[in-house]
Amino acid sequence: MNGKRLPTDDAAWIRGMIGRRMSRRDVLRSAGIGAGALGLSSFLAACGVEGEGASSGPTAGAEGSPEWWADQQAGDHVNFTNWPAYIDRDLSIDGPGSRPSLYAFMQDSGIDVTYRADINSNEEFYAAIRPALESGQDTGHDIIVITNGQELTEMIQLGYLIPLDPTRRPNFDANVGAAFKDPAFDPGNEYTMAWQSGMTGIAYNTKFVDEEITSLEQMLNPKYAGHVGMFNNTADAQALAMIELGINPETSTPEQWQEAADLLQQFNDSGVLRGWFDQAYLTAIENEDLWVTMAWSGDILNDKLYFPEFATFEFTALNNGAVVWVDNCCIPKAAANPVGAMMVMDWYYDPQYAAMLTEWNAYVSPVPAAGEIVQADADAAQGANQEVLQTIASSPFVFPTPELEENLYNYRVLEGEEIEEWNDLFNPIFIS
Repeated sequence: MNGKRLPTDDAAWIRGMIGRRMSRRDVLRSAGIGAGALGLSSFLAACGVEGEGASSGPTAGAEGSPEWWADQQAGDHVNFTNWPAYIDRDLSIDGPGSRPSLYAFMQDSGIDVTYRADINSNEEFYAAIRPALESGQDTGHDIIVITNGQELTEMIQLGYLIPLDPTRRPNFDANVGAAFKDPAFDPGNEYTMAWQSGMTGIAYNTKFVDEEITSLEQMLNPKYAGHVGMFNNTADAQALAMIELGINPETSTPEQWQEAADLLQQFNDSGVLRGWFDQAYLTAIENEDLWVTMAWSGDILNDKLYFPEFATFEFTALNNGAVVWVDNCCIPKAAANPVGAMMVMDWYYDPQYAAMLTEWNAYVSPVPAAGEIVQADADAAQGANQEVLQTIASSPFVFPTPELEENLYNYRVLEGEEIEEWNDLFNPIFIS
């Protein structure tokens, strides 16, 4: 494939290229986000937002309508804003060429791209651009990457995102995986195209845990007392508890929420819990304060790949499944170059460029065909680079197997009074 390969077998240098994933999951701490289930045709449901400003699609001739798109031309510059450490890098090069897949786009299209890694929290970023969105002004961003959840749902319903032109994404149509097509949080991919995704499951350190942990019940074992971590956001622990109980979070009822709450309360009552964690769980397991904890797949896989001292970490799904989340490319209202933005977004649905992303960040690719390229690159590589690429290519938490896909669950859609009922039930558990 095109683009620079990792130029060294020094594992520490490779890990330095990646850097820490900076609190991408912090958004789930914001109030009102619930949990839910993935079939092969839908990946993550987001919280509903009510209000008179809810969008029902553009009127004829309005921004985002077919007539409007027909009049648009690609400009010569795109502003692309993403999360840190979320695009392939070649640190031996300065300037645009340091991002090989994006540089290839610029060379192919003649469009210059300014890439910024300025999103550290969905909530904070949305708050920063919302005044411009409310006034109908250009935010300065042609592409933004937002996790499914309250902020994305609100932007869609308030008309803050431009409906995409379905005629301008041939790579997407040809290569998108079934799990990322027509997601529950954006039916028909009207506003979004997935960038990357990940899973919520269980991590444990085999230095202290001599069994595979595939259930919350195992985490309640007294032998792990004081070394167990659970998430304190408003989605993940709730969904995982339901999965443990055989409940589909997406279709769960208030009565089933109570069952999940009762299970989570056991972590407070049993004495095993070290604490309810946010992103700080990762530091805690790295410091060996935690032996077994809820975890996000990319965090643990990256530690295993690039930190030799964390080679004893393992990530697993529950026997009954795992939770998934999706980071999505979208175009904010009044963007200066929507056609150029769609060209960039669709570029990454070419399997060779999708593979370049995956080889960098080890998250779930929305392009299944990228897996064959990653495997071919692993076969051709040597030394530590070969080991890294082979681990990525063979991981079901990067390229999910059909068996795993059947047991992945989305976040529950909460609407109206459900949000308050959900929070009133679960929030006291996390501060017990």
